[in-house]
Amino acid sequence: MRKLIFFVDDDKMIINLLEYTFQSREQYEVKSFFSGEDCLESMNLNPDLIVLDHILAGREGQTLNGMETLEKIKDINTDVPVIVLTGHGNDELLAEFMEKGAARFLTKDDYFIDSLIETIGQVMK
Repeated sequence: MRKLIFFVDDDKMIINLLEYTFQSREQYEVKSFFSGEDCLESMNLNPDLIVLDHILAGREGQTLNGMETLEKIKDINTDVPVIVLTGHGNDELLAEFMEKGAARFLTKDDYFIDSLIETIGQVMK
């Protein structure tokens, strides 16, 4: 059975890269969102995993950041694993996200797609 992964990022290039990478894999179905609000509206689809950007600019009038989105996701479904992606990793931020229930925290470096593929494989066993 295919696993449903939500990608939540306000960067269209990152979303395109994630979709391109994971749509070709038969075991995954992907849905992408440009804001935390859009992701939260679709939580009834019961994703198996969520990959969440730590900074979300959102659209006009939509301003949930990654941390707030994570908290609301966990209010709806405490069991869904959330992998947080960041362009600005630091230990304090990592600790705070892990405290709020993130399964993993990855930095968007040159090799983050490889790390994400590996991490998703580990988290969704």
